[in-house]
Amino acid sequence: MYRVPDCANFWHDRLGVEMFTALTIFVALGILGWGFNRARPYGKLGILAWLQSVVLMAPWLLFFGLFAAGIYLNLAGMLLLFVISTGFYIWIGRQLRAEGQDFLAKRAAAKVAIESALSESPAETLQAPSSAIPQPDSVSIPGEDLQTIKGIFGVDTFFLTETIPYQDGAVFRGNLRGDPELTLAKLTESLTAQLGDRYRLFLIENQDEKPVVIILPSKNDPKPLNVTQTLLSIVLFVATIAASLETGGILLGFDFYGSPERYAEVLPFSLGILSVLLTHELGHWIVAKRYQVRLNLPFFIPTWQIGSFGAITRFASLLSNRTALFDIAVAGPIAGGLVSFGMLITGLLLSHEGSGFKVPTQFFEGSILVGTLARVVMGTQIQRSIVEVSPLVVLGWIGLVVTAINVMPAGQLDGGRIVQAIYGRKIASRATVATIVILGLASFVNPLALYWAIVIVVLQRNPERPSLNELTEPDDARAAIGLVVLFLMVTILLPLTPSLAGRLGIGG
Repeated sequence: MYRVPDCANFWHDRLGVEMFTALTIFVALGILGWGFNRARPYGKLGILAWLQSVVLMAPWLLFFGLFAAGIYLNLAGMLLLFVISTGFYIWIGRQLRAEGQDFLAKRAAAKVAIESALSESPAETLQAPSSAIPQPDSVSIPGEDLQTIKGIFGVDTFFLTETIPYQDGAVFRGNLRGDPELTLAKLTESLTAQLGDRYRLFLIENQDEKPVVIILPSKNDPKPLNVTQTLLSIVLFVATIAASLETGGILLGFDFYGSPERYAEVLPFSLGILSVLLTHELGHWIVAKRYQVRLNLPFFIPTWQIGSFGAITRFASLLSNRTALFDIAVAGPIAGGLVSFGMLITGLLLSHEGSGFKVPTQFFEGSILVGTLARVVMGTQIQRSIVEVSPLVVLGWIGLVVTAINVMPAGQLDGGRIVQAIYGRKIASRATVATIVILGLASFVNPLALYWAIVIVVLQRNPERPSLNELTEPDDARAAIGLVVLFLMVTILLPLTPSLAGRLGIGG
C-alpha cells in the first residue's frame, strides 16, 4: 500500500530535478545569447570579450548542472574547474588585448585622416551660424555665463546645434566629434578655465540615445552628511553592534540581554558579523579613494535576526564615469563575500562530530550555494537530521546572505549600481521594478521579502545620479564580473525545495 506514494515521490523528485536543470540551462542560454547579440556588432573584439563572459560563468553552470543531475564534484574537482577557467580567461584576455591594439591603431589612423580633411575645409563652413542656435529666454544660467559656456564647444569636441533649459542649467544638443572621455576632459578643462568651479559638465545620452552635454551649477553636487545625519549613522552602527550580540545569543539558544554575563559566548559571533559588514564598507572606501570619490558614513540597518541587513552608503561627490561606479559598487560585495565565503569553506572543512554547534538539515536547504557546497565538502554527513558544524559555517552563511541582499539589482543598492554601470539607467530602472515585483511575490512565502520591497521603494528606488561621463561603458571584463556576482546572488538567496534537497542527498 505504500508503493504508490513512493513511486509518486520518485517521479515528483525527478520532475523537480529536470525542471531545475531546464530552468538553469534556459536562463544561462538566455544570458549568453543576449551577450552574444550585444557583442556581435563589434566583430572579433566583441566576440572575444563575450567568450570571457562564457569562461567566467562556465564553471558555476557546469557545477550546478552536474549537481542537479546527481553528479557530485568534490573540492578538488571544483578547484580544477576554476583553474582551467582561469587559464582560458587569461589566454582570451591576451588575444583581446592584441586585437584591441590593432583596433586602436586603425581608429587613430582614421582620426588623423578626418582631422586632415577638416583642416583643408574653409573655417566658415565648420561653424554653425548663431541664428541656428536657439537663444531661450528661460535658461537659468546668467546670460554672460551662457555665452561663455557656448564658447567652449568646437568642431573637434562637440559641435553645438541647440540649447535647451534644464533645471538650474541647460542641455546642449549637438554632434560628438571625438572620444567621449577625451571630449569630456577638454570641455571640462575649458569650462573650468573660463568660469572656475561654478559649473559641472555632464556628457550623457538623451531619450533618443544621442549624446548631449548638460551643464548644472556646482551647488547641485552631492552634499556631505550634516550633524543630524552623522549622529544617526553612529546610532545605527551602535544599534547594529547590539543586534549582532543578540543574534549570537539566539544562535546559541538564549536571550543575551536577559543574561548579559554570558557576553563571552556571543562575542565571537558578533565580531564575525561585524567583520563582514566592515570589510564590505572598507572595500567601497578603498576603491572610492582610488577614484578620488568621497563616501558618506554608512547607515547600517540593524536586525536581531542576522545582526544587520547591510548598509546604505551615499556618494558625497560626483563620479567620473560608469567604470568608477561599477568598481566602487562591486568592491564591497566582493570584499565582504570573500570573507564570508572563506568563513563558510573553512567552517565546512572543520566540521565534524563534536564541533559543538548543531543545526537541522533544513539549514542547508535555505540556499542553493550553501547546500551544494556543504554536500561537496561534508559528503554524507549532511544526510542526518541534525548536523554538527563549526560556528564559522553559520557566520559564513549569514555573511553571504547580507552580501546577497545588497547585490539585489534595485535602485542604489550595490546590485542596482552594478546594473546601472554596465547597462545604463534605463535598464537599471526596469531591473528595480522587476526586483520589487519579485520581492512582492516572494513575500507570500517569506515576509522578509516584503520588508525589503518596502525598503527599496521608500529609500533606494531611484537609480544613482549620472556620472560626468555616462557614454563610456565599462569594459566587457567588468560586465562578465557583474554577471557572475548577480548569478551568485541568486544562488545564495534561492532556496532548495525539500524534495530537490532530498534528491541531491541533503537530509535523511
